Amino acid sequence: MEVTEANLQLLAGYLQQTLSADPNVRRPAEKLLESTELQQNYPILLLNLIDKAQMDMTTRVAGAIAFKNYVKRNWAAHLDSDGPDRIHESDRNTIKTLIVTLMLHSPVALQKQLSDAVSIIGKHDFPKKWPQLIDEMVERFASGDFNVINGVLQTAHSLFKRYRFEFKSQALWEEIKFVLDRMAKPLTDLLQATMQLTKVHENNAEALKVIYGSLVLVNKVFFSLNSQDLPEFFEDNMNTWMGAFIQQLAADVPSLRTGDDEDAGVLEHLRAQVCENICLYAKKYDEEFKPFMEQFVTAVWELLVKTSLQTKYDALVSHALQFLSVVAERQHYQNIFENPEILAQICDKVVIPNLDIRPSDEEIFEDSPEEYIRRDIEGSDIDTRRRAACDLVKTLSINFEQKIFGIFGQYLEILLTKYKENPTANWRSKDTAIYLVTSWASRGGTQKHGITQTSELVPLPEFCAQQIIPELERPNINEIPVLKAAAIKYIMVFRSILGPQVLANCLPQLIRHLPAESPVVHSYAACSVEKILTMRDASNAIVFGPQVLGPHATQLVSGLFATLSLPGSGENEYVMKAIMRSFSVLQSASMPFMGVALPRLTEILAQVAKNPSRPNFNHYLFETLALCIKIVCQADASAVSSFEEALFPVFQGILQQDIVEFMPYVFQMLSVLLEVREGSGSIPEPYWALFPCLLSPALWDRTGNVTPLIRLISAFIKQGSAQIHALGKLSGILGIFQKMIASKANDHEGFYLLQNLLSYYPAAEIQPNLRQIFGLLFQRLSLSKTPKYISGIIVFFSFYVIKYSGGQLAQMIDEIQPGMFGMLLDRVFITEMGKVPKEQDRKMVAVGVTKLLTETPEMLQQQYSAFWPRLLHSLIDLFERPPEKLKGLEIGESAGVAEDPDAGYQVAFAQLTHAQPNQKDHLAEITDARQFLATSLSKFAQSRAGELPTLLAPLEPEYKQVLQKYCDQSGVRIA
Repeated sequence: MEVTEANLQLLAGYLQQTLSADPNVRRPAEKLLESTELQQNYPILLLNLIDKAQMDMTTRVAGAIAFKNYVKRNWAAHLDSDGPDRIHESDRNTIKTLIVTLMLHSPVALQKQLSDAVSIIGKHDFPKKWPQLIDEMVERFASGDFNVINGVLQTAHSLFKRYRFEFKSQALWEEIKFVLDRMAKPLTDLLQATMQLTKVHENNAEALKVIYGSLVLVNKVFFSLNSQDLPEFFEDNMNTWMGAFIQQLAADVPSLRTGDDEDAGVLEHLRAQVCENICLYAKKYDEEFKPFMEQFVTAVWELLVKTSLQTKYDALVSHALQFLSVVAERQHYQNIFENPEILAQICDKVVIPNLDIRPSDEEIFEDSPEEYIRRDIEGSDIDTRRRAACDLVKTLSINFEQKIFGIFGQYLEILLTKYKENPTANWRSKDTAIYLVTSWASRGGTQKHGITQTSELVPLPEFCAQQIIPELERPNINEIPVLKAAAIKYIMVFRSILGPQVLANCLPQLIRHLPAESPVVHSYAACSVEKILTMRDASNAIVFGPQVLGPHATQLVSGLFATLSLPGSGENEYVMKAIMRSFSVLQSASMPFMGVALPRLTEILAQVAKNPSRPNFNHYLFETLALCIKIVCQADASAVSSFEEALFPVFQGILQQDIVEFMPYVFQMLSVLLEVREGSGSIPEPYWALFPCLLSPALWDRTGNVTPLIRLISAFIKQGSAQIHALGKLSGILGIFQKMIASKANDHEGFYLLQNLLSYYPAAEIQPNLRQIFGLLFQRLSLSKTPKYISGIIVFFSFYVIKYSGGQLAQMIDEIQPGMFGMLLDRVFITEMGKVPKEQDRKMVAVGVTKLLTETPEMLQQQYSAFWPRLLHSLIDLFERPPEKLKGLEIGESAGVAEDPDAGYQVAFAQLTHAQPNQKDHLAEITDARQFLATSLSKFAQSRAGELPTLLAPLEPEYKQVLQKYCDQSGVRIA
């Protein structure tokens, strides 16, 4: 692809089409760009388009976003898959040569996208493959042009912010040191020069805005560079930095004050970042920060007292309150808070005002319910005053419990009395009271269980009975919705403390609030019901089982489905999750509702497939459908055809229209339906119509499809191998195996597919391909072995020994290269088999190795007999020692595939809990692998008299003792 004017115009046209609201225009353009992005010069063409000043700005921004996503998708893709590099080397070098300069002279809208692209490239290439980047950036500090300087700082911020959360490692230390050696002094010099410029330009509002914007970015970079440890340079220059921070907290520039109540201006951003920086120092480097602590506490306190309640100050107040919380936690600063007068002042002037619900909060409650919920119960990243005030209350009540109890007790009484005087007018006082009790009583908890530890001084069940339940019992469920939501949240948060009896009384009230008009109220009601239904007692039994839920089931299920018809809640994730949980608890008792539920769920699926926009809702929708299939088909397996009839048209539409978000779910659902059919005859025709499409390479390029597709293909192999052979599709399946085994991320899927082929495909058909398959396995082992791959190959070869024989394994491997079987034993089995992590796999290895030892004549031949005692030694280690934990060995421990945040938008695989594959134990008849070893050795000793003592002779005495113990426990003799 040449960089020509004609190609630029062509690219611009396609980028414009990707912005179209019409999917018939947008999707083909997106696909075309995706198909051409791997051509040489494509990224260079994009950069030229972005740089073209006469090009329409919308197109340039679309180009910048496309470039950033291109970098995300492709820059490091080859490192994972061991596949070819998707970006030509010359393109990589040209990008790194052009991008910094291009970014720095671009308008702000483009600068942000290009800055992100630099940080993605930097994550993989900096510093080793791009050492000149920092020098190139630092040089620009001397330009004096603050638009350029801010571009550099923005890039530095994007590049270094990962230091805030990355795990400590030698490589990370070396990188940070590399950066500090080049950046710490120039950054400090820039800070001092910029602080000086605030005075020089004090009468120039435009200049001040840019200068203070630079200070914000300088502070952000400072935070990142100090996040892992306190750098020596910054420790030596603490006076400079802390002095600047004090000045910045005190700075009040009238020309920079914004008239907007909502959006924070540059001064608010600056002070918020200063509070974040000093909070970091107070938390991690309190010894070095100690000399500055008192003046910062005073400065922050004064700032809080004079800061009003407008939304634009939220981040500032939140970080300031967090700083006070950190200080109050530290033993050696507690004297600051010991004085009851100071505590009373903190409560009066800082805590209570920031716990109160403000008009802006009420506005969000009504106009942006999702945002309100996200901030209130989801713990979003957005800093809210309420949350920070709650954290401060919690810290103070832990460290000064008795004193705080008296002070907050008085406030609580005042607030509740005020509410009682006029509930309609003073409901906000009760809302504040509920928040105060929640934060004051909480001591610790988890997302799963809510608050589990509380202050003994706060009588939570009593408060619930007197103040919370009466709110929920009011006849009008739409009255004062903010207060209703706070009351429901109280039950949700303290569910583990209130006890089953209180919750059983609350359950009907929560169900009664499902039809509430307010999205927040009915979402909280659904969320609370769902969380209560997940509760388990000490014996891990469900607290609210079908017997308890049964009497409320009709009202609950009909209420939840009715809620999905309310305005703004058509795709409410809390409601769908509660439907799923209700059916999960009710199990067969949910059957009477299926006649109404299934058509409704199918209708919802068809609707959301047109424009998938709520990932959580969609996930729980598929979970619910999978659960319904499970419940109904357990009662009547033939009902599977009804599900197929209802769901196949929707699934076909999703696959034909390439709805990528839903494909991993559809493949899981098809697997579930096919697995239900197992043993009931041949696979119906509609599945076979779909089968050739499943082998399409484009599907396998999407990481989220891989795991569910492997499972689906395996289900076809298990039930329809004769038909696959008739269709001539074995070579396509082997092509998929080859792709999987070459990938570090997916090699375990390749082994799973291969096991299924050997288990269910006609042996005569698969046999001619085995030599080539083994060749691929050894090729990967020699070129790119990882702990996970070695574990996989050991398990597979053990399976092969069990399925066929150790003799066939030895013969096959030695045909590839004479003597290679011995190398496999020596370098793989003997040294590595103890590292196989999963229990079922360890049993497979134990049985396979036992068969090698006792049923494989080749093991007794001269060239391999020396490995016999060593292999037995390793097998005893496998039994007696726990598996070694090695990075990269665990497969599928999380609900989905771990995502690289910089990998670009890829639909991830999320395993449906109610569509889990059945784990087949190929060795179900062998319950104790140690016993199997002992009995196998006993048979070996009888069949080959006199040989075993010679083979056991090199074994160390303690290993012989362990072996004898196995024999005693199994009641057999080997000597």
